[in-house]
Amino acid sequence: MIKVAIVEDDARIRRALRDILSSAQDCQCVGAFANGEEAIRAIPSLQPDVVVMDVNLPDLSGVECVAQLAPQLPQTQIVMLTVYQDPETIFQALAAGAHGYLVKPVMPEKLLEAIREIKAGGVPMSRTIARKVIGVFRQTTPPPAVGMAREDATLGPREQQVLEFLMAGLSYKEIAGELSIKVSTVGTYVQRIYEKLHVRSRREIIARYRGNSGD
Repeated sequence: MIKVAIVEDDARIRRALRDILSSAQDCQCVGAFANGEEAIRAIPSLQPDVVVMDVNLPDLSGVECVAQLAPQLPQTQIVMLTVYQDPETIFQALAAGAHGYLVKPVMPEKLLEAIREIKAGGVPMSRTIARKVIGVFRQTTPPPAVGMAREDATLGPREQQVLEFLMAGLSYKEIAGELSIKVSTVGTYVQRIYEKLHVRSRREIIARYRGNSGD
């Protein structure tokens, strides 16, 4: 059972999110909060597996909540659910400790899929958000390193493309479709990327990027 906490100031949306979680056999809503201060007080003791966090809250912003909750809950995955799609807000949320970013409105099955994916170690993002993230990464200097240490800047052009899609939360199947290659080929590129960057997972790559991005 995946324990989920909700932070959403709109009562109608908050109620709808609870209903979605109630409809899933593998999810349980352990708390739903209307503002950031209430969430920060209550969520640490609940120890949820996943927090669904709105960005625009009436007191503290969702980004500020993430920044305070993430250090207290290292095993909890936080996914933002918001109407905001500007790159600055996206990266502020990711830098604060969020692990995924979905755009409202989101279909119930997509939300549940994202919760399951993030619990399993994935990085769920709406496709429009993924595109924005990729665009920003492509502007990063130096491009081969994507914010990594200079000694790790050994990725080839195709590996760099796969890395960008990984960072944007795309699945192996989606990456294969974007690049018109086989899923097994994507897996091979990913293993090479992990070896060259000395990491073992997509999450470690994101953590290293945040640590070297200067944001």
